[in-house]
Amino acid sequence: MLIIGSDHAGFDMKEKIKKMLDAKKIEYIDMSKNYAQGDDYTDVVAKICENMGEKDIAIMVCGTGIGSSIMANKFKGIRAAICYDEYTARLTRLDNNANMLCLGGRTVLAQDDEKLMSIIETFLNTDFSNEERHIRRLEKISEVEKRG
Repeated sequence: MLIIGSDHAGFDMKEKIKKMLDAKKIEYIDMSKNYAQGDDYTDVVAKICENMGEKDIAIMVCGTGIGSSIMANKFKGIRAAICYDEYTARLTRLDNNANMLCLGGRTVLAQDDEKLMSIIETFLNTDFSNEERHIRRLEKISEVEKRG
């Protein structure tokens, strides 16, 4: 399942993403408030992460994507990445098996709908490579998570 969310700074971009997903008939669950109010990205990220299953993918939009990615990566099993083009969106899935795409609603990407949707589609349509070197690296990340 695709889970999406935003804080107030990412609200407009999230609404734009919802329209794009609806047009492509991609199902999602919106975990954020349905209005632009001064809420904290940390609360929305926590709600998304706490509701993500092992095979779920998420998109979170805050002002820059930075705070959301920092917060999300504190949760066990979450691998969040900020992507700013198709290349980074593809490699974060292919090599790192990222399961959360973080975007910035106050960045230049907010002005380029075509690029925004291309990044999202690339992220959603790229599978993990399952190459041994990437599996080994993810296992090392898991070991660090266990140590806390």
